Amino acid sequence: MISVLIPVYNYNISELVFEVHKQLTKTKSPFEIICLDDCSTNSDLQEANKIINTLSHSRYVILKNNIGRSAIRNQLAQEAAYEWCLFLDADVIPKHTNFIERYLEAISEKTEIIYGGILYEENRVSDSSLLRWVYGNEREALPTETRKKNKYLSFLTLSFLIHKRVFGKVRFNEDIPNLRHEDTLFSYNLKEQNIEIEHIENPVYHLGIENSETFLQKSLDSVKAIDLFVKKGLLPSNYTKITKVYASIKNNGISKLLAAIYLKHENIFIKNLLGQKPSLKLFDLYRLSYYCYINSKK
Repeated sequence: MISVLIPVYNYNISELVFEVHKQLTKTKSPFEIICLDDCSTNSDLQEANKIINTLSHSRYVILKNNIGRSAIRNQLAQEAAYEWCLFLDADVIPKHTNFIERYLEAISEKTEIIYGGILYEENRVSDSSLLRWVYGNEREALPTETRKKNKYLSFLTLSFLIHKRVFGKVRFNEDIPNLRHEDTLFSYNLKEQNIEIEHIENPVYHLGIENSETFLQKSLDSVKAIDLFVKKGLLPSNYTKITKVYASIKNNGISKLLAAIYLKHENIFIKNLLGQKPSLKLFDLYRLSYYCYINSKK
């Protein structure tokens, strides 16, 4: 009845798989767990993950080539034997011991996609990873009712249940660069096809928190990705907050001012965002000014 699909890259997923396998066994429903390793560079982690092959109805397969985040999710869906596909990122762990049961109980005749939400650990992390932790807690770990108000943009691909037939209408876009925001584009494509996303309270903890320098660089990659999607007509300019704001200021001189602010004050932004009290308002301004900067050069 359910295929659990986990893309892997340089991460030990044995704890996650053992927990999910235990819960699946308790449901007494037919299941499989498919883990595709996207040609990880860490052979020690690959060896550790091979223990998954000792579990019933489970397999861990290492791909010969790195194919990227979009393509590996599409391949997982293609290989799934059952009609319900539960996608889990490698760096998550369910909050509840009845996590699988909660998803299965939420299925109705009309269900197409269910998203259970994510959480971050309450205890403050080390200063070197503080920006990612603050951002995750304030922008991603949203209550169910809040997510329902903006059900497409609140959808993240760390943990979601989807009917396999949906992939006949919408797939992850494999033609885009492996930058970021493939989940944003996927959510927009779902919206275009009037595919309903149901939000429930069934979170996973996001454990793989990057250090602030890495997250900051990835945030700039995300800005480039969003800019590319808009320019290629894959996303409308009013879909995300940053593109909507930019569209409203690009013709009145404010965008040039913000581009200049990025060039002149980038170090000030970085000092705060890598510090002990990172400001998300400053983070938003940093990303917007960078968006204006990369567009000012064209």
